[in-house]
Amino acid sequence: MKKVWIIVFGLSCLGLNAQKKWSLRECVDYAVEHNLQVIQNQYSKQVQDSNLKMAKKEYLPSVSAGMSNSVGFGQLPLGTGSIRNDRFNNSANLGADVLLYNNGRLEKNIRKIQFDVEASQYDIETIKNDISLQIAQQYLTVLLNKEIVKISQSAVDNAQKQYDRAKITTQVGTTAQTILAEAEAALAREKQNLKTAEINVGRALFAIVQLLQLPEYKGFDVEDVTVSDTLPSQLKSVDDVLTTAYETQPQIKAAESRIRSAEAQTEVTKTGFWPTLTANAGISSFYNNMLSKNYDQLGNPVNDPTFFQQYKDNFGQNIGLSLNVPIFNKGITRLQVEQSVINQSIAKNTLEQQKQAVRQNVQKAQFDADANYETFLAAVETEKSTKLALEFADKSYAAGRSTIYDVNVARNNYANAQGSVAQAKYNYLFSLKLLNFYSGIPLTL
Repeated sequence: MKKVWIIVFGLSCLGLNAQKKWSLRECVDYAVEHNLQVIQNQYSKQVQDSNLKMAKKEYLPSVSAGMSNSVGFGQLPLGTGSIRNDRFNNSANLGADVLLYNNGRLEKNIRKIQFDVEASQYDIETIKNDISLQIAQQYLTVLLNKEIVKISQSAVDNAQKQYDRAKITTQVGTTAQTILAEAEAALAREKQNLKTAEINVGRALFAIVQLLQLPEYKGFDVEDVTVSDTLPSQLKSVDDVLTTAYETQPQIKAAESRIRSAEAQTEVTKTGFWPTLTANAGISSFYNNMLSKNYDQLGNPVNDPTFFQQYKDNFGQNIGLSLNVPIFNKGITRLQVEQSVINQSIAKNTLEQQKQAVRQNVQKAQFDADANYETFLAAVETEKSTKLALEFADKSYAAGRSTIYDVNVARNNYANAQGSVAQAKYNYLFSLKLLNFYSGIPLTL
């Protein structure tokens, strides 16, 4: 019984999850948190963070310790003869070295990596922005298709009324059988259009699921947002939008950081022309044990000092400075500097490419907004005239002065005009949202 209740509860939770309708904000937040490309770039930034930590630790001295043991057996030459030399050797040392001077290579390298970290963070923000815009566009596509479904449903209802009326008039003999056939065909066409519109809603929802990278697409839906027929106006001019975009867009900030990184890398490379001064210090000791017995002049055996006694007696210290002066390395350092300068030019060119891409996107959004607004105004006028034409066609058909074919044509024209109004409205809205986004205004509906 307990298992049954668990299953029932689980199915209930699945039902609640299926009924959940996602807002645009929820879609965007979920996508930027779970998108695999975002996660991949976050790992890349973690690698850069680790590189920065390692670069900062280069200021610390390097400390190492070592111990060695060896055993030797056999004869050693002594004059014209030889002597037995069986011995055990043990030695230990502890040393440290620290960089004193390298013309600022360490701090320059740290500064270079800091710029790399900045660029990695901006790369993450760029991907998040791209995903957000894709979701916003697809979200508006869903709303558009849902509105077209409503238009198609209204057309089906009108066609159904037309069919019901034609059926009655045909049965009583006031209209020919062809009228009923045409009404039935018109109803079938409108039902087909409705089904196509519903499929388009599902296709748009499926596209959002793909962007969110959800494991299951069935049951997914978004909130029904009412979009006013009164279109909002643009908040800023194109020049103002571009000024803000150049200052805030992460792809441009990333390109700027990479220019500074390339410049810092050139400074790092130039330090190869300068000498390097390193200080070192260490302590050491050793133990030596003759495995074969030695005797003094009186024939008494000589015992080696103990391990700890020898380590105490043989304890030594050293300290020193090491200077490495580059004289000739086949001109490699100079070539490396030239490569770094070329990389600076590449980074600057990348910045110009990013600015050009942003400028083109903003200009395209502005052009689309203007065009879609004009299309919307024209579509509204067409909608009004086709609606009036449909009303006249209905009245004329009811009075017997026109055919049902004329009514169907008028109804199709009106439905197409309604769809054009919706299409232009949502296209204009996305273009406006895109302009506002480049102006630093968050995506909202």
